[in-house]
Amino acid sequence: MVKITFQPVSAQKPEKENDGDKIIIPQAHEQLVLPVKSKKPFPTGLCCLTFGLVVFMSGLVFASIYVYRYYFIPQQIPEDSLFHCRVIYEDSVYAPLRGRQELEENVGIYLDDNYEQISVPVPHFGSSDPADIIHDFQRGLTAYHDIALDKCYITELNTTLVMPPRNLWELLVNVKRGTYLPQTYIIQEEMVVTGRVRNMRQLGPFIHRLCYGKETYRLRRSQRRRIERREAKKCHSIRHFENTFVVETVICNRV
Repeated sequence: MVKITFQPVSAQKPEKENDGDKIIIPQAHEQLVLPVKSKKPFPTGLCCLTFGLVVFMSGLVFASIYVYRYYFIPQQIPEDSLFHCRVIYEDSVYAPLRGRQELEENVGIYLDDNYEQISVPVPHFGSSDPADIIHDFQRGLTAYHDIALDKCYITELNTTLVMPPRNLWELLVNVKRGTYLPQTYIIQEEMVVTGRVRNMRQLGPFIHRLCYGKETYRLRRSQRRRIERREAKKCHSIRHFENTFVVETVICNRV
């Protein structure tokens, strides 16, 4: 026979003391201190830099639009502000044997920008030079681009001889039904070159665009009424029309 016996097993295991597993709960009289994070200063420098960058970029955009608008895009005006004029006038003082003469030019009137642009082609008769002219009423300046010489001449706007844009527009609209303007006369003004213009920006966008890249000179009006024969060879003339009469601008180089 086989006898089976069982060893008694203890139900409780001996407790192991482990200080690492103990949790210490603070007493009521003890205060729990938590670490306090230091506050970072507000980045004011970064905000100022960002704001300055935004202002700079906005100014750059507006400046680019202004330059592109006035210096690179040709001005476009309504068709009723473009005129092709032919004027019959008497030149009894300067060329009495020729009798009546004819002046032809193209006129553009910019009412919003307050200036006039005149293009005078090569005349059929006479010694007048072809030219492009701008009368800038906002700046109070007149610019003559002598196409034959490829030079620009700047002078103060003479409002006695040049009609304002609105008045000239009304005059040309009234005579637009006919090909010719009423027969008129010619007067002469003499200009003297006084010096070279270096800073073109001060002349405004319209004159700057006309004279950019060209030799540009200042003019002043002469008080004399007649030009001596020996000085006539130093002068050249431009005949144009922006009133009820024709104007011959004589430019003399004495510098």
